[in-house]
Amino acid sequence: MLKVWGRRNSQNVQKVMWLVGELDLAHEHVPAGGAFGRLSDPEFSALNPNRLVPVIEDEGLPVWESHTILRYLAAKYGGPLYWPLDAGKRSTFDRWMDWSQALWQPAFLTGVFWGLYRTPEPQRDWTAIRRSIARCAELMEIVEGVLEGRAYLAGDRFTIGDIPLGSTLYRYFELEIDRPSLPRVEAWYDRLKARPAYQQHVLIPFDDLKGKLSF
Repeated sequence: MLKVWGRRNSQNVQKVMWLVGELDLAHEHVPAGGAFGRLSDPEFSALNPNRLVPVIEDEGLPVWESHTILRYLAAKYGGPLYWPLDAGKRSTFDRWMDWSQALWQPAFLTGVFWGLYRTPEPQRDWTAIRRSIARCAELMEIVEGVLEGRAYLAGDRFTIGDIPLGSTLYRYFELEIDRPSLPRVEAWYDRLKARPAYQQHVLIPFDDLKGKLSF
């Protein structure tokens, strides 16, 4: 059985669990990281020398790095709907996975969520936070434009390209920050929220993370 290591309120773990839910894969979830510890255990270190979550074990094979895991699960279990044989079709969603990691995550997850929400108020760097909020607005306006005439990032159908950015929307829209008008992004977010796997694995309260740089 597929085994998934990580804590449920980890953004990167949520990406993996969301896809596991979409594919309806039988799995065992092993809480690890944060208050659960275990990352320094020899058993876990043998799976991932970086001692970070998420990690999956599938038929004895450990796989780490959240986007690598998404691609692995899609390729092995998703069939052509999730992992088309045509390289051009794969590129339509694969680019959004890299875009999210290279551009969106530094701006939002590091700059805003960590800089504002997870950093205690006396330690906040407001110049950097405001700069990151403005950068997030710029990036979201790009997404707003891309979503014109389409339901999802890669077209009319949900793909794994929706997962990296889509998994952050709950936090982005819940934080008390300035955001531009984003009707198409909000409509996309509504479509994601209607998916049972998103409800189960992404719409998870994160108030326990407020003001905590570590556990």
